Amino acid sequence: MKTVPLGSGGVQVPNVVLGLMRIAEMPDEDVRALVDAGRAAGTTFLDHADVYGGAAHACERRFAEAMRLSPSERDEFTLQTKCGIVPEGPYFDFSHDHIVESVEGSLQALQTDRIDVLLLHRPDALVEPEEVAQAFDELHAAGKVRAFGVSNHTPGQIDLLRKHVRQPIVANQLQLSITHAPSVAQGVAMNMRDLDQSVSRDGGIVDYCRLHDITVQAWSPFQAGFFDGVFLDDPRYPELNEVIDRLAAEHGVPPIAIATAWITRHPAGMQVVLGTTNPERVAGAAQGSALPLSRAQWYELFRAAGHTVP
Repeated sequence: MKTVPLGSGGVQVPNVVLGLMRIAEMPDEDVRALVDAGRAAGTTFLDHADVYGGAAHACERRFAEAMRLSPSERDEFTLQTKCGIVPEGPYFDFSHDHIVESVEGSLQALQTDRIDVLLLHRPDALVEPEEVAQAFDELHAAGKVRAFGVSNHTPGQIDLLRKHVRQPIVANQLQLSITHAPSVAQGVAMNMRDLDQSVSRDGGIVDYCRLHDITVQAWSPFQAGFFDGVFLDDPRYPELNEVIDRLAAEHGVPPIAIATAWITRHPAGMQVVLGTTNPERVAGAAQGSALPLSRAQWYELFRAAGHTVP
């Protein structure tokens, strides 16, 4: 498994992450099989959130109950979780009290003494960055959270936090796949008239993260769009799947590895966050961790997904 830097602190982490947002109803043996498949492939970075599972901390609790990790086993994993979404509204809450309360709930649910990485889940329009800074300072000083990041944030939103937060922002988790790639595709078609791809909707977030040593984590890496189905073997994308299947055969890997490699090939050093509960798909995706796509192959996939190369 290839590793990448997590932020600027010198910590190396796997570039394929196992997301655990769908395990709430899975029996113990299936959770263990999923996590063990990831661990066997080198995927020891696990992604949670306080809202995953339909009830507060449901997936975090299910993970801890199923795995029952010993202290030494716990040390094998990097546990990441998120906070900030209040599903009852729904609304977002980055207040000091909500962040601290959420972390305390995650610590209890995960049966651990620390969160390795805490992300602010979706931008809170009412954020008061001084409160975020206070919460981060308290949690870091107490050893309850080791590193901090964000999810789905723009450059301006990150800069606002960085004005007050003393800890480095180490990660920004963004939706990114071959077919859903505006954060990458816009720059390729910059300044082209009457082309929707040329419109910037995120302020150049990928370049911003590279400039500021913030690791991009790609969520929904196989989704065609916003939870409207996986593009692999989807008849809506015949040209893309033809290219994926051909490259998979050339490299001797399953198609899902090519979809993973399209992201890991990017020089930003991104992490790919898997959402599958199928151990075989986890193992297959992990084969794309260090798969050496050429520039020609990367751009062929890009064009086949419908993006314009001027």
